[in-house]
Amino acid sequence: MKTLGIILIIAGIAMVLIRGFNVQTDKKIIDAGPIEVSKKENRWIGWPTYLGGIVAIAGIVLVVSGKRKGA
Repeated sequence: MKTLGIILIIAGIAMVLIRGFNVQTDKKIIDAGPIEVSKKENRWIGWPTYLGGIVAIAGIVLVVSGKRKGA
């Protein structure tokens, strides 16, 4: 559980600092036999900043609860 908690803390901090990323996709507009027209689109994949905080707090809770059980 301690390892999972540390991973969640790191992921939560990364989510707060990096709010999302762009992904480039190809979208077919016309596909008529030998003629094919496609368009490249940029899509933003993001998450709210508070979600990173929640993930980090969950990781802290797991690390702290793991220390209490081990003591």
